[in-house]
Amino acid sequence: MPAVNFIVSWPDGEQGQYYSPSTIIHQHLSAGSSYSQQDFSSRCKRTMHQASERVRQRYGFSCSASSAELEKLLQKLNSLKERDIQGEVSVLSLS
Repeated sequence: MPAVNFIVSWPDGEQGQYYSPSTIIHQHLSAGSSYSQQDFSSRCKRTMHQASERVRQRYGFSCSASSAELEKLLQKLNSLKERDIQGEVSVLSLS
């Protein structure tokens, strides 16, 4: 399956690179777009679930990398919430 790496700019000024095991991410996130933290969380959950299901359909097992990336994204979002950092999440690139 074609994988997609994406770079995110967080509202605390940090940037992070993440991985989707499927191109399905292009249906949920767009390079150059910004999302509220809640919307970004929902989009990531849908994306990574669908990506994992695509892997399951093709190979017969879910994708642990998808779950791991989602966990990293959610941990970052929780960290922002705990520190009361407001602002949008920007998707810098999808490749």
